This record gives sequence, C-alpha cells and structure tokens, in this order.
Amino acid sequence: MSDTTHGRYTLSTDPDRLDPARVHHWLSTDTYWARGRSRATQDAAIAGSLNFGAYDTQTGEMAAYARAVTDRATFAWLCDVYVDRPARGEGLGTALVAAVRDHLAPLGVRRILLATDDAHGVYEKLGFQRLDPPENWLALPLE
Repeated sequence: MSDTTHGRYTLSTDPDRLDPARVHHWLSTDTYWARGRSRATQDAAIAGSLNFGAYDTQTGEMAAYARAVTDRATFAWLCDVYVDRPARGEGLGTALVAAVRDHLAPLGVRRILLATDDAHGVYEKLGFQRLDPPENWLALPLE
C-alpha cells in the first residue's frame, strides 16, 4: 500500500514504522479481546500478518493499528483494530479499515472476516455484513 492520508494521519503498511511495544501495550491493557496477551505472542502475531498503522504527520507517533492475517490471494481475517484513545472520534478507525479493504481487494482477496463484540456499526458502514447463512460457518476454539 502506498501511504495515504486521513486528516492529520498517514496510513501505512511500512513495517519499519510499526511500534510493536506501543501496539502490545494498547492491546494487552485496553481491549477485551487481547487483554493480558504476552509481548512474545503479539510480536509473533505481527510477524505473521500484514500490518497497518496510522501515524501523526507532525510527530510521527503511532495513533492506530490493524492487522490482517491473509494469504494475500483469496482470504483475510481482520483483527486487532485499535485507535489510541486521544485519536478517537476523528474517523481514523473507519479510514484504517477502509485502507485494509482497499489494499486487499486488488490482490484478489474475496472475503475479509472479522469478529467484534461492540463495533458492528463501524464495519457495516464499510460494507461488512453479518454471516449469511451463519449455520455454514464453524469455529474451532483451542483455548
């Protein structure tokens, strides 16, 4: 993905710009889905994923993160979408998810899945739909 902008933020897939310590702090302390996740686990997740960051254009500080677990050809799982609390309310999360979608579409990815307890509206306005028919989908929880 070539860098794009949203207001005062630059969105990028450049792995050298990522701040893994910041991502780990956000996810392990301020989310319901990754609370307590170890740094080693987060670093492994980052290494095995396509990562997206949003960075303040003036300070360079990371303000949001998302990752896609993908084969870069047919399928992707969108996860760990997080916007730093001071950057919320500016549409940055929506812009970041749109950047993920727009980056994956030309690769031939036909389906992007995600799970959320509380942000359905954010994703639905970008075209995400509830699974239909849900009875076709299965999950294998390993925990």
